[in-house]
Amino acid sequence: MPSAQGREVLGWWLVTRAGLFLLSVSAPLLFNRFPDYPHVWKAWLQWDVAHLNAVAQYGYNHGEPSGAPLAAFFPGFPLLVRLVSYTGIGYVASGIVVSAVASAVAGVYLARLAQYEFPELKGIGPNAAMVWYGAPVGVFLAAGYTESLFCAFAFPAWLAARQGRWARAAVFVALASTVRVSGLFLIFALLVEFLTSKKRDWVSLPWLALPVVPVLGFMAYLKHIHGSWFAWHQAQEKGWPRKFTWPWTSLQHTVQAATKGFFPADRTDWTWMFRAELVALFVCLLLLVWLLWRRSWGEAAWVAATLGAFCTSYWVFSLTRATLLLWPLWIGLAVLIRRKPWLGRLYLGLAIPLAAAWACAFFTGRWSG
Repeated sequence: MPSAQGREVLGWWLVTRAGLFLLSVSAPLLFNRFPDYPHVWKAWLQWDVAHLNAVAQYGYNHGEPSGAPLAAFFPGFPLLVRLVSYTGIGYVASGIVVSAVASAVAGVYLARLAQYEFPELKGIGPNAAMVWYGAPVGVFLAAGYTESLFCAFAFPAWLAARQGRWARAAVFVALASTVRVSGLFLIFALLVEFLTSKKRDWVSLPWLALPVVPVLGFMAYLKHIHGSWFAWHQAQEKGWPRKFTWPWTSLQHTVQAATKGFFPADRTDWTWMFRAELVALFVCLLLLVWLLWRRSWGEAAWVAATLGAFCTSYWVFSLTRATLLLWPLWIGLAVLIRRKPWLGRLYLGLAIPLAAAWACAFFTGRWSG
């Protein structure tokens, strides 16, 4: 039976899932963009959902059935979607089910991690889960995207690492590494955490090689069918502007994209989303400074590696969505809110309407990071 803390976390999970499902029904009807609405089930079939479903349905060697090179997507999430689809509910619904279960698990472990890091703040765990579920980009924790599943592995991995349970941490990081390329950054962060931890156990060091195995396995598979060990990166370069760019040039491109008039008049959603990318970049830089000040070297390595990847692309692209992976951000916000209650009211006052706007943008096919 779940603890009182677990029940509170799951309560926040249920309330926020219900709100998002309400928006998925109402947004397409209220803000119709396509002629075939009201077909509200299509609200969940947006952007990367189509590509991940294509991987689940066709695999990696059937061309580009969704209009994008599928090698860019790691296999963990599509594999689970395929397994759930055998129940007969379809790929879109299967992705929602996987994300629903994964987000519940991730929220519980985020709460445990927050309570472990700040034991003096009673009840801080559910608060961290609440701000995470209520994040402005929280719709991606409910849709058939990879964020929830990655976090369902990454959060318990980090809790295990902080407790000095290195074998357990390595197993969870290995699982996270099957879900998205962010697993590479998590491997790096785990190594830094091991080397700087007072609970370092050299006997456990070989376990840290385990997370590399699924990454190398995926690369070998892509080499077999596409002829390149780095087919996943080449696919990202082809389908999305992920080619290496110096950070200052990437920032310049992002500022240009956030400037009114850069995109066609009917794509103001792109302009606003790039403005959100700049806000996310600023928040993440503040988070990195805070972690370095606290000498939280492992978490700082995680945030720095994530930022480094986004800031060396053509422009800062989808960092808003990637903030969901940064557990120090949500734990830090929960701590700040606990110590300054007025900030909690301010956060909710901003996050709730932003989350609704983001969800409506997603459900109506507008670009939403």
